[in-house]
Amino acid sequence: MNDPALDGFREYLDAWALVPDGAPFTSYTRSLLLPVRLATGAPAMLKVPSSHEERSGSRVMAWWAGEGAATVFAWDEATGALVLERAEGKRSLLRMVESGDDEGATRILADTAATLHFGRTAAPPPRLVTLERWFRDLWPAAERLGGVFRASAATARELLAAPQDEVVLHGDLHHENVLDFGEERGWLAIDPKGLYGERGFDHVHHLFDRDVVVPPEQELVERQLAISAAAAGLDLARQRRWALAWAGLSAVWSMEDGMEPTSAVAVGEMMARRLAEEGTLEF
Repeated sequence: MNDPALDGFREYLDAWALVPDGAPFTSYTRSLLLPVRLATGAPAMLKVPSSHEERSGSRVMAWWAGEGAATVFAWDEATGALVLERAEGKRSLLRMVESGDDEGATRILADTAATLHFGRTAAPPPRLVTLERWFRDLWPAAERLGGVFRASAATARELLAAPQDEVVLHGDLHHENVLDFGEERGWLAIDPKGLYGERGFDHVHHLFDRDVVVPPEQELVERQLAISAAAAGLDLARQRRWALAWAGLSAVWSMEDGMEPTSAVAVGEMMARRLAEEGTLEF
């Protein structure tokens, strides 16, 4: 095992008796990933996080203990490195939406969120990131950019000042972070950010993909938002506000990464106009 590509994984391969089972790759957040086999021969994924929020996410994955999320077979608390159950199912939530079954995909996301949010008696893991901290990049950007960003920031501040139903959050629960783990295990979440805050925040990430520059259709956005709010027992008007808040933050991060925030801005403007029509926002 002298392959230089495995250098970032070698200590974990040795410590956990793992066998490489594919080529290493890097996630969107620059974490290192490697398909592996356990000593039993079972397929798994070795992940070495690259940031504080990814390490926080590892703590949450271990805390979920395979309920609504991929099972953690091994975990290094100091570095956040972990060995996860590997998704090998053929289904995809993104393909469901593309084929016209956005309602089915949205309900699966809502059901997954419910499993992650509820039913645990153990105390939450330590050092989770608060939503107040998560939104910190939005405030200066809103002052600089104005328009929908200012509306997004004002709405986020109002929501964060009076949170409802606070839980351990996934923080990035969209179509590509809930995967098919086969008939026995079903749909399970991966790649949480390790946040704590109002549960409604986890029900707006699926409305757009920050990597996609084509604006989503308003009818689709409204339908997905209504489906997820109803399935989760959330107030639809408040979820529109969370969608506006998240759209602004997501757009800021896209611009920081050198991408056009077309999709996020479009959703933010949709929500801002709708809230203005309802008389709950000046835009």
